[in-house]
Amino acid sequence: MNSDPSGAYIGIILLIYVVAAVFALLVFVAVYVVTALALMQFFRKVGVEPWIAWVPVYAHWKWLEVGGQPGALSLLVLVPYAGIVTSVFLAIGMYRTGIAFRKDPSWVVLGIFLPWVWLFLLGRQSEVYQPELITAAGYPPPRAGYGSVPA
Repeated sequence: MNSDPSGAYIGIILLIYVVAAVFALLVFVAVYVVTALALMQFFRKVGVEPWIAWVPVYAHWKWLEVGGQPGALSLLVLVPYAGIVTSVFLAIGMYRTGIAFRKDPSWVVLGIFLPWVWLFLLGRQSEVYQPELITAAGYPPPRAGYGSVPA
């Protein structure tokens, strides 16, 4: 009887791979759902249709526009390594949006590292969104939502 231990090792490695892939998929879905729920709450607060939060690239498009940035920058996430540009402009938009909520500039750090927490906190019922403060600070108005200039 000739037993080959390499077959057992391959089976174990394959099992580990499948378990890791399922775990990664579950984490991805959980992050997607939590971010979409947070974006829905935030979009309601700033005057953007909440259903947009569930459309991946379009949600970031609108999120950029709420921050006064060109929404087309969200398409850069489809280009390898160019998504960093979208992230930088999203952080600038978070800063400008924070002005409209009368938040300290340090809130941008929270938005960069924990965006869903940033969105949930700004989307709370107690928060007041005043987009006119963005233009009062010398920045262009939001491109979407309340306070935006019609195209």
